[in-house]
Amino acid sequence: MDELLRNYLPILIFLALAVALGLVLILAAAILAVRSPDPEKVSAYECGFNAFDDARMKFDVRFYLVSILFIIFDLEVAFLFPWAVAFKDISMLGFWSMMVFLAVLTVGFCYEWKKGALEWQ
Repeated sequence: MDELLRNYLPILIFLALAVALGLVLILAAAILAVRSPDPEKVSAYECGFNAFDDARMKFDVRFYLVSILFIIFDLEVAFLFPWAVAFKDISMLGFWSMMVFLAVLTVGFCYEWKKGALEWQ
């Protein structure tokens, strides 16, 4: 039993250090943080409109279009990581499947670029 506990000691030390560092950083932020932000700091951002306005107000669809495009092309990278890690173990079918996937995404990206979906005007 002593041997088993000795094997897990580095993991417990790592977890204790991680929790301690997390607590120190949270407490430091709570103690050192500025308590009176200016109106510019607390204003609405990223979405382009105030969060608590009328539900029937007009809004710019470009914010949602950009976020959807980001999600689509971010998924491309999420699929590339496991493929790249297992690259030496996959067959030619796996390689060409990923090339077809990348080609479809590239065609879609070129189509969006040509249509002007990435322009902000």
